[in-house]
Amino acid sequence: MELKFKSIGTVRNSRKTPTDDHWEEVISEIELSDDIPTEAFDGISGFSHLEIIYCFDKVKSNEIVFSSRPRGNPDFPVVGIFGQRKKDRPNAIGLCTVEFLEHSARKIKVKYLDAIDGTPVLDIKPVFKEFQLKGKIVQPKWVSELMKNYWK
Repeated sequence: MELKFKSIGTVRNSRKTPTDDHWEEVISEIELSDDIPTEAFDGISGFSHLEIIYCFDKVKSNEIVFSSRPRGNPDFPVVGIFGQRKKDRPNAIGLCTVEFLEHSARKIKVKYLDAIDGTPVLDIKPVFKEFQLKGKIVQPKWVSELMKNYWK
């Protein structure tokens, strides 16, 4: 089944090309698309964190992978695309939990969004603590190595 989505907003920030690390310093602004009314942001200021769903719109269909070593690192195991968070995904959808900083008219500012300037935003959802995980998070050892500089 083919699905169609349209952008509800656009990311604006200092990152012009996709890179793997040092996203903590990036502050992003998300501006609503012209056809989304300003009141879509009503009540958003009551939340500390948001989930941003966005499109990796620069990924080309010939770049999609289903199995690889994360970041091509020979020290990491070969894992399927659903066992990693690589951008070269079958549906090119990204998801990131961000810290909400500020709301002004048709824009919000957030921290910890790993999307480059011009990225189309598909949806924004507030983080409800009741939806957060109830159990312990378990992950392979290689993930911590891969992520050690991501937020620096």
